Amino acid sequence: MHVFVAGGSGFVEYAVCKLLQERGHTWTAGPNKVSWSELMENGLPECDAVINLCGGNPFDPMKKWNEEFKDEIIKSIVEPNSNIAKLISDMNQPPKVFVSASAVGFYPPSTSAEYTEGGPAGTDFFARLSVDWENIAMQARSDKTRVSLVRIGVALGKDGGVIKQMKLPFYLGLGGVIGSGEQFFPWIHVDDIAGIFIHVIENDHVEGVLNAAAPGVTTNHDFTKAFAAALWRPSIFPLPEFIVKAMFGSERAVVFLEGYNVQPKRTLESGYTFKYTSLTDAINDIVL
Repeated sequence: MHVFVAGGSGFVEYAVCKLLQERGHTWTAGPNKVSWSELMENGLPECDAVINLCGGNPFDPMKKWNEEFKDEIIKSIVEPNSNIAKLISDMNQPPKVFVSASAVGFYPPSTSAEYTEGGPAGTDFFARLSVDWENIAMQARSDKTRVSLVRIGVALGKDGGVIKQMKLPFYLGLGGVIGSGEQFFPWIHVDDIAGIFIHVIENDHVEGVLNAAAPGVTTNHDFTKAFAAALWRPSIFPLPEFIVKAMFGSERAVVFLEGYNVQPKRTLESGYTFKYTSLTDAINDIVL
């Protein structure tokens, strides 16, 4: 199977391409190897599947949360998905499957609710963005092309994401819970993110929404304790709520302070088997 992978940089994209190769598939990366202008002019290369992983990081602490940055994030997500959906729709022989990344931010942040794939959309910025993200992707759906939307949780991996951002302060013994620490933490190992994407393209019966978060309930306190233990460091310096709001702005801070209890019901029912269901095992694989 030949796969076109949009967004071929970063640690998630690397894991997806690595697993494609291990499973005997070939792939073309874009827009790093192929520019968007070239794609829009000449069309997608002939392929059996398309995976879209494009999108900026809305939780970059170095970026001030304002309308300019919001527009930057929207553009980084919506435009590539819109381009790909149009390119697929214009093909005489479109790919059999289009798999688009989405995010658990689709759901309302909550300290009590549990969400499976049929859960409601929220109303905040991240939910509205996720809804637009998914609606655009669904425009590629036809009798020739099935579409799947993978709502990704907090990605854990050696080369990016939350582990890369938090490793130094935790290593220095400065780590601790965020806010109360009781908020949900919908983590997933990067190998399972890649696994779910490949699971979709390899199985014709799989389509629609899939939650990419490890099964079970995990809190920020659970993550903090496991991460600190793996590094053999204490975790005695909590990050108070007011500092989180000062760092990220109130709109982003809600995500950290309330979290999401997301369960991969349809993902499991589709036949996917998670490689990592234990947070301790996942963190040890990354840190040790």
